Amino acid sequence: MNPTSSSQHVTVLLDEAIAALAVRADGRYIDGTFGRGGHSRLLLDRLGPDGCLLGFDKDPQAILAGHTLAAEDGRFVVVQRSFAELAEEVAQRGWNGRVDGILLDLGVSSPQLDEAERGFSFTHDGPLDMRMDPSRGISAAQWVAQAPEEEIARVFKDYGEERFARRMARAVVARRAERPFERTLDLAKVLTEANPAWEKGKNPATRAFQGLRIFINNELGDLEAGLEAALEALAVGGRLVVISFHSLEDRLVKQFMRRQVKGEADALPRDLPVRVKPFDPRLKLIGKPQYASPAEVSANPRSRSAVMRVAEKLR
Repeated sequence: MNPTSSSQHVTVLLDEAIAALAVRADGRYIDGTFGRGGHSRLLLDRLGPDGCLLGFDKDPQAILAGHTLAAEDGRFVVVQRSFAELAEEVAQRGWNGRVDGILLDLGVSSPQLDEAERGFSFTHDGPLDMRMDPSRGISAAQWVAQAPEEEIARVFKDYGEERFARRMARAVVARRAERPFERTLDLAKVLTEANPAWEKGKNPATRAFQGLRIFINNELGDLEAGLEAALEALAVGGRLVVISFHSLEDRLVKQFMRRQVKGEADALPRDLPVRVKPFDPRLKLIGKPQYASPAEVSANPRSRSAVMRVAEKLR
């Protein structure tokens, strides 16, 4: 869900994702990450008058864009919820086991990154917030103000894959004793100064900011819940299409799909003398992982890390 600026939305793997859904004209579909509606609009173009599309998003600005689209097209409805709550929403609508395709386009969108007031950017100054839904949970500033040093280091390391996590956490705790962090560039400066080995072409605060954003928004927990819910919501023959933008997301998606492809018996201990459950897969993989083309990466550099995986429900 990566447009190139707050004023122009360029959806990553747009045609590829909609093709992977194998859209039926009268089908029932879910866009779990509406964003600014790039995938949803093309999907609606593929649907007939009896088809329908349900969109999810946590971001209030995305929901405003979704309401505009819903007013234009009666086949579309949008709800301000995380796709982690997909099971509840689907049950309320009587859609469980009846959805023909679900798309999850993960990560943070460019309006969120590029608009300084959202608090995601380490290059543009804004309030240190980072919440995709500012009405829920605590802000990054609130969390950084009270979290123990060990916990800050864990977040930077586990979610940001930052090898200097301990050094950075120590610097954060030392500085907050003088005054609290309230602005993004203030935190970015402390993190940058604590990073002894800058990577060429990468801001020294990148990984720590990523880790903090993922933690504040519970992105990996939401993904795990959303994948399980998507599997139950899909009809037999329905497609699950997931676009990831960093290795932690993609690893979760890959492992989930592989478990479901191998079947429940694969979860049993390997040293059992008898397999008491039959091999019974719930998904089959459709094709190989897809990546943005060189032309797309050239036009939209943020697409370079995108990985799309597709599976179809068997039972």
